[in-house]
Amino acid sequence: MAKNVSEQLLDILIHLGVKQVYGVTGDALNFFVKAIENSEDIEWIGMKHEGNASFAAFGDSQTSGKLGVCAGTVGPGALHLINGLYNAKKERTPVIAITGQVPQRQEGTNFFQEVDLKKVFDDICDYQAIIKTPEQAPMVIQRAIKIALANNAVCRIELPANVAEMTAENQEFIHPIKKYTSSLVPSEEVVAEAASILNKSKKIGILAGDGCRESRTAVLGLSKKLKAPITHTLRASDIFDHDTENVVGLTGLIGNPSGYNAVMQCDVLLMLGTDFPYIEFLPHKTKTIQVDIRQENIGNRTAVDLGIWSDISSFLKILLPKIETKKDADFLNKLRDNFQKWKANMAQQASASRDNEPLHPQIFADQINRYAANDAIFTVETGTSAIWAAHHISFHSQRRVIGSFNHGSMAVGFPAAIGAQFSNPGKEVWCLSGDGAFNMAMQDFITAVKYKLPIKVLIFNNSELGFVKLEMEKAGLSPSLKALEEVNMNFADYAKLCGGDGIRVEHAGDIEKAIIQAKNSKKPFIIDAVVSSGALSLPPHIGFKEVFGFGTSKIKEAVQIVSGDKSQWENLKKELESYFN
Repeated sequence: MAKNVSEQLLDILIHLGVKQVYGVTGDALNFFVKAIENSEDIEWIGMKHEGNASFAAFGDSQTSGKLGVCAGTVGPGALHLINGLYNAKKERTPVIAITGQVPQRQEGTNFFQEVDLKKVFDDICDYQAIIKTPEQAPMVIQRAIKIALANNAVCRIELPANVAEMTAENQEFIHPIKKYTSSLVPSEEVVAEAASILNKSKKIGILAGDGCRESRTAVLGLSKKLKAPITHTLRASDIFDHDTENVVGLTGLIGNPSGYNAVMQCDVLLMLGTDFPYIEFLPHKTKTIQVDIRQENIGNRTAVDLGIWSDISSFLKILLPKIETKKDADFLNKLRDNFQKWKANMAQQASASRDNEPLHPQIFADQINRYAANDAIFTVETGTSAIWAAHHISFHSQRRVIGSFNHGSMAVGFPAAIGAQFSNPGKEVWCLSGDGAFNMAMQDFITAVKYKLPIKVLIFNNSELGFVKLEMEKAGLSPSLKALEEVNMNFADYAKLCGGDGIRVEHAGDIEKAIIQAKNSKKPFIIDAVVSSGALSLPPHIGFKEVFGFGTSKIKEAVQIVSGDKSQWENLKKELESYFN
């Protein structure tokens, strides 16, 4: 029996090694979903919301290294995919979005659910395969997949309802698709210039990003020869973890002082594989060398004295023999000492002896760090949960951490964990989420139960949007407590209602056993961690702007308190209690 276009599309995905398609079906996708039902090689993962489906495809691809696939039907169903796809785009993750479209004879007539998806997805996709005929289908489908893999990008395949069931054509055009790799090698002259600058300099700082993922050993070797401290980006936390020699931590709003100072106090800054976006945390008068495989990144955030277009491995292979081993390690040693002191302070903040209630969120992150497997995968929400993870979890050994580190979207953590668990069935997957973010994605906890995914979810339940509050105070505003408030259910009870398991933790003595219980659970498990909304995390450097902003905010809060605003008084009390305990 001849195959239809939907079956042909599915065959191409199967031969590529795709195992799951995440989505919500609908009329235009029905032939495609039926094809999946008849296959033993791929599974349709029915999500409760398409937005969660696209985040799941991102999590799958990020942790497997393979193509992620999500799907939504015509109009509204396709539109729901957008936020997760933007996240995949910004995290440079290869994802294919399969969307339906109204029957071609109805296009352009303002038909029911009709949306001009080409216009909508133009800013997201590197390529859109809009199938107009069965003859064209195999060529544009394969082109979309090849571009997604080659560019680590998002591409879309549009399947009109009438084309989906048509007999497939041009089977002879279908061929094996691979993700090809090659090296981008810089010239000897430009590397020699970099070596000359580095050899003549005394205090060198390395700012390393995700582009160093395949070059960790070489970067560490360079650091040792140069006696250069390594500051890393959040995405690179699982490359240059807290326990690695010469690593001094993060910079940026959620960074630490030694990471910040390594970048800001060096004589030469060497940026390797990063487009670190926060220009206020970069020096702008320091001699800077930037190496990146994407030429457009060079000089994008700060003035660069020497730009080198190369992958990091090829650059370091040529550079390392040209580097003279330095003897003076004062700059490095001072920063390493400061980093050790900072880590000791973090350990003190996370001590279970700090048992005032509501609990300190740091304690939960520290206990997860203690008990999570060495190859655990962590999905981290945007917000204060990212702070506690970055400060209190060392992503050592084979651990991975993913999130919305460039797009900055809420509600990435739990659905990304679904995708990560599907693509890594034998590994522990931990999701660290704020209550606000989990409330956005919680409907798909039922999906995790349905597919028996043993995801461990820690919800920092402080009944407010904590990071937004921090941003308000930084801007000099008194917090808008009503807008920030989250009215929550008992999340542990919700987990059990859905068929999973969970525990609500309100006392410090119960934290450790809750973490162990979650680790050993064979069901999706929620730890409902009732924590203080007053827990503070200050940036690694407080400038006049920040002092003025926070100071102005506190003055405004004080005025409101004097005027009888009880909610602001309770907010200030929580902050004081959390800080002094």
